[in-house]
Amino acid sequence: MNYEFLQYEIDHRTAVVYIDRPPLNPLNTKVFRELAALIDELDANSQVGAIIITGTGEKAFVAGADIHEMMNLDLAGMMEMNKISRATFSKIESASKPVIAAVNGLALGGGCELALACDLRICSENAKFAFPEVNLGIIPGGGGTQRLPRIVGQGVAKELLYFGEMIDAKRALAIHLVNKVVPADELLPTAKEWAEKLAQKPAIAMRMLKEAVNTGANVDLQSGLIVETACFGNAFATEDRKEGMRAFAEKRKPVFVGK
Repeated sequence: MNYEFLQYEIDHRTAVVYIDRPPLNPLNTKVFRELAALIDELDANSQVGAIIITGTGEKAFVAGADIHEMMNLDLAGMMEMNKISRATFSKIESASKPVIAAVNGLALGGGCELALACDLRICSENAKFAFPEVNLGIIPGGGGTQRLPRIVGQGVAKELLYFGEMIDAKRALAIHLVNKVVPADELLPTAKEWAEKLAQKPAIAMRMLKEAVNTGANVDLQSGLIVETACFGNAFATEDRKEGMRAFAEKRKPVFVGK
């Protein structure tokens, strides 16, 4: 499939996806649809073990949703766009492979929501984050009010959501919004290093880990433990589990095959 607003490359079992609407890479309906289709394509590709999402240029990861498109929508049209955006972010969150956000600049509104839907977030020192929606008379609609408190806690989440003010990379790291901050020229190499390490892990065990953590975050402890037990059983039943344990006993590096 050809993509108008996305670029991607695959190397060392890592797919790097670039949001490409310079200079600020805003998200419109077509970007959401393209991103959903590409995530499906990469998730089904056996040659891909991990995915990185970033933005083109030096100014922005994604500087929010496309306000020019939103201004021309009535309520029904806006709710349809919102439905498409939420489905896209949920698709990223539930992808069977780990997804890393490499935040190379501004991550505002929908851009911050995109990063939150990823499993891990690495940002450059010049990255900035905000949920400015309240200052436009609206609220986040792509999962921001739900994913943000689960990651940074309710009190900090309310501070960011209620004030709508920008925070820098240092503050983002301090509140655990991001996992790591690096110089701009080290961002993509670091994200690729992480992704390549993850891509070498046993695929089914990684998928079960992601399912157990994601599902468990939204249920009570006992229900989460039941999910964990089922995921543990699925991982234990694989050929990769046998290979991993044999390699450990034989003091060698395992050779996983994704089965």
